[in-house]
Amino acid sequence: MSDVVYPNHLGIIMDGNGRWAKERGLNRSAGHKAGADNLINLLDYIYKNTSIKVVSLYAFSTENFKREKSEVDYLMKLFVTLFNSKLESIKKNDVKVVFSGRRENLPKSVIDSMDKITNDTKNNTKGILNICLNYGGDCEIVDMTKKIAKQVLDGSLNIEDITKEVVSRNLYQDLPPLDFVIRTSGEKRISNFMIYQSSYTEYDFPDTYFPDYDIKCLEKSLDCYRKRNRRFGNA
Repeated sequence: MSDVVYPNHLGIIMDGNGRWAKERGLNRSAGHKAGADNLINLLDYIYKNTSIKVVSLYAFSTENFKREKSEVDYLMKLFVTLFNSKLESIKKNDVKVVFSGRRENLPKSVIDSMDKITNDTKNNTKGILNICLNYGGDCEIVDMTKKIAKQVLDGSLNIEDITKEVVSRNLYQDLPPLDFVIRTSGEKRISNFMIYQSSYTEYDFPDTYFPDYDIKCLEKSLDCYRKRNRRFGNA
């Protein structure tokens, strides 16, 4: 594993659960359940078999609240189950869980389960799992701007001292830049996912729906990443 190149920070936009279910004559909730089960397998593989240190998951966007209430309600219950029990392997793998996004509009049960897994894993050091929940990249930039503005107004920060490092510290989480983002289902857009952190991110858009995006698919994407020539603005 030491001779194989991996991204330090991997992002996954888990897309296609609903379409996966529809093509099988199932309701969308069944697709989300299948996607969640697949996610556990992928995370377990990543943290046991690769040198990837940070994984950011696009779990639920701010815009997703516009979906049918029954689907949103199911997803909220699924998140509670994931955080309270399904992510036990994450704890065992010494991975720290953090969350990015706004807490308002989230049910208390979800917030309580978020707080519990955050507290339970706060001292873990092998890796970081960043779950983007009720998240929007534009909202993150707005919230970051407000935090910095308050520091300037109360005198704890001078305008001249605002740097990229200060901006990063005031985002939802102070994480390294995204190296590689995988969006499943074939859709070729980033949908407001970590737009500040993705200045020089490489992307892969496999056609596979997320419930079917297995370890073999992941390794194919990672091999694609290894073939990229990351110049970071250099010729």
